[in-house]
Amino acid sequence: MTLATGQIDTAEPMTTSLSACPACVAAPSAERLAQMAQPKAARLILSVPLAHCALCISTLERAMAEVPGVTSARLNLTLRRLSVEAAPSVTADTLIAAAARAGYEAHELDPGLLSSTETDRQSRDLLMRLGVAFFSMMNIMLLSVAVWSGAQDATRDMFHWISAVIALPTVVFSGQPFFKSAWRSLRAGRLGMDVPISLALILASSISLFETWMSGHHAYFDAAVMLTFFLLLGRYLDHRTRAVARSAAEELAALEVPRATVLRDGAEQTVGITDVQVGDLVRVRPGGRMPVDGIITQGTSELDRSLLTGESLPVYAGVGTIVSAGEVNLTGPLTLRVTAAGNDSSLHRMADLVAVAESARTRYTSLAERAAALYSPLVHILSFTAFGFWMWKTGGDLRYAVNISAAVLIITCPCALGLAVPAVVTSASGRLFRKGLLIKQGTALERLAEVDTVVFDKTGTLTMGAPQPTNMGSHPRAATEVAFALASASSHPLAMALADAARQAGLRPERVEDIREVPGYGIEGLWKGTRVRLGRAEWCGGPGLDVTATYLCTGAGTPPRAFTFADRLRPGADSAIAALKSQGKAIKLISGDAPGAVRDLADRLGITDWTAGALPAEKAQTVAHLTAAGHKVLMVGDGLNDTAALASAHVSISPASALDAARVASDIVLLGQDMAPIADATRIAGQSTKRIRENFAISAWYNVVAVPLALVGLATPLAAALAMSLSSITVSLNALRLK
Repeated sequence: MTLATGQIDTAEPMTTSLSACPACVAAPSAERLAQMAQPKAARLILSVPLAHCALCISTLERAMAEVPGVTSARLNLTLRRLSVEAAPSVTADTLIAAAARAGYEAHELDPGLLSSTETDRQSRDLLMRLGVAFFSMMNIMLLSVAVWSGAQDATRDMFHWISAVIALPTVVFSGQPFFKSAWRSLRAGRLGMDVPISLALILASSISLFETWMSGHHAYFDAAVMLTFFLLLGRYLDHRTRAVARSAAEELAALEVPRATVLRDGAEQTVGITDVQVGDLVRVRPGGRMPVDGIITQGTSELDRSLLTGESLPVYAGVGTIVSAGEVNLTGPLTLRVTAAGNDSSLHRMADLVAVAESARTRYTSLAERAAALYSPLVHILSFTAFGFWMWKTGGDLRYAVNISAAVLIITCPCALGLAVPAVVTSASGRLFRKGLLIKQGTALERLAEVDTVVFDKTGTLTMGAPQPTNMGSHPRAATEVAFALASASSHPLAMALADAARQAGLRPERVEDIREVPGYGIEGLWKGTRVRLGRAEWCGGPGLDVTATYLCTGAGTPPRAFTFADRLRPGADSAIAALKSQGKAIKLISGDAPGAVRDLADRLGITDWTAGALPAEKAQTVAHLTAAGHKVLMVGDGLNDTAALASAHVSISPASALDAARVASDIVLLGQDMAPIADATRIAGQSTKRIRENFAISAWYNVVAVPLALVGLATPLAAALAMSLSSITVSLNALRLK
């Protein structure tokens, strides 16, 4: 069963068609031989589970660049994976040693065995430590009430010792994420945000233990545990915003067929895809996915290229047609001669393209990370300055100087800074979830607020991807019922849509006998002794229209009747486009579908900038060109052909009905069918960025007021902890205003 859409459908059946290769057509043989003569670079992937900030990106990539033979290195911070291109002589052990020298633990990854197990384990670990800190904090606060109420001497000391028994193991256990990160930073010769955090926890605990041992009036175990709890809360929220993301490149790789049926000495042999060589003959049965790139040498069929090119309906394939790995053979058996297989196939090259785009996008530095890079050194300078000054001022009173130094560290501890972004993201994510949008990436809202251009895919994104008859009522009832009978025997999308519409209209199929499907052309049978056909225009003996259609011929001398189709608009698409335009966003439509279908949809939605017949690499190039011109691009798409563009855009959205590879390449998933929430997302993103900046301002004003008090000795470590907690609560309440 075959449609007719513009020039594609009026082509001769045996004409060689253009390749649907998502990346590029195979290189000329001379060039390929020259490339084969050169030693191929090795691509190594390392897992770096403890990387968590922008400083980690620059440190690790710089460390890899210093290894002889390494040509490039990219850290995907979301997935904590380091991808390194290097000479074949460079081994994973060499790279692991270089990462260790930079202060990071690394492991070689087998891409075929990647899973989310490690991410889930880290999430459970953080949640467990957070729960322990909360339980201990509440118990120590109860004990502190007795001390604040006037407990004296032995009673006070007893409560302090009980607090110590609870607090010290809690700080050691729950503070592990900060201690380990701080130690790695120090070993690498740098100051990360976790260094002042760890110092504050250690000093608060040490001073409290010393005061308890000396029967002092004040101990600050509650401060140490309170610090631990709030800091862990920020770290857990940040981790959860990252943990939901998975690599789109893995999903693309999952579409690669691991085995192929090869014809050797006239017999079929099933072999692994790595054993398939260029020039081999491969047999692909109906319903099978193409395991390799190749040229058809025998057979006719129709191909489903929707995953690769976005073409909404199957296309004819015959001898000489170029096919790509990942396409689906629908109706007839095919034999093809291999032009590329395995790592050289178009599908694998597209996976590589997506992996590079993902790595490039994760180089975006969040507002919190940029603020922390300036904040961390200042904390140490203030604390050590206070210690030195009061040692000189008091004539060497170590106890007093350490107390003030600890108070400064605690009061400047970047807890509010650590909560500023995760609290807003969590609040905004909840609001958007109720509107039908799932935020997957921690920095997605910040990037979405910067968008000035929105690029839409057509089929399955702005439309439902399901054709509907538009002129069925204009044909005689008898002709429609003949078409109904023929369409009922086919699984072609147009045939199924025609049969469903006829069934809903209450029609009954005519009695048609000897029905058979002709691969690549359509379906035919006998009606009242006359041969009738439903399919391609030229097969039915007439010219094709410049619209999506299938044709019915009911006998010689009778002109074929065209049953035309249109794709149903996704709910809310028109209102979303109008709202985005009112926000000042530029709108562009780019699709792999035929020009007529794309033009009609653009006219319906009022989009003046549109492109048809675009291949996946062309979509990614369009996004890249817009980005290079200084635009911040939001890409909205649903297919495998959109994956590279989704990954390379500044921020991306895909519907829940999208292919897995598209969903995981996106920052945001649209859970329902309604497109209207996309405009809400851009508006709420702007509000979120405003709240984040307000939180930074709150943190800054808090430090302006509180730090001088600590420096002059007017704030004890306990008072500093209470002030720090107040700033954290204020930041959280400000974030909740988004709800």
